[in-house]
Amino acid sequence: MIARALLAAFVLLAAVSSAHSFETDETLADPPLEARVQDIAQDLRCLVCQNQSIADSNADLAKDLRRLVRERIAAGDTNDEVIAFMTARYGDYVLLKPPVKPGTYVLWFGPPALFAIGLLIVVLYVRRVRAPRAAAAVGDGPEDAGAVPLSAAERERLARLLDEDSDRA
Repeated sequence: MIARALLAAFVLLAAVSSAHSFETDETLADPPLEARVQDIAQDLRCLVCQNQSIADSNADLAKDLRRLVRERIAAGDTNDEVIAFMTARYGDYVLLKPPVKPGTYVLWFGPPALFAIGLLIVVLYVRRVRAPRAAAAVGDGPEDAGAVPLSAAERERLARLLDEDSDRA
């Protein structure tokens, strides 16, 4: 009995909380104008979410920006005028695809430059690691890599040591 009451309360609470989380924006009565709003909203970045458009975001700021776009469209602004207004107010950062100009060179060319620098570091590292191995491959074996020939006295001593070792065995 208590379990059923708790289950019913849980289901009711879940239904109320999910219904509250879904909110819709006001829309313009004219469908072509609302379509323009949606097109513009897809091109503008949510300043809170950063990698979402204001059309995809549920942040309060995104809702305010969508409302502002609707107001500008309803007032008769063109799409370019709305984008210019938003850029003047929030800077190029509000655009999901910022223009290529000196102020945005870091955004456009920074990631490829960092990739190229990383690739160069890897290539130089691999070359440095392979160079000693290539030099070792030139000799008769790995023990000959960088070896200096023995002097006559060293060869004599080595021969004596080897003879003594063979006599013991």
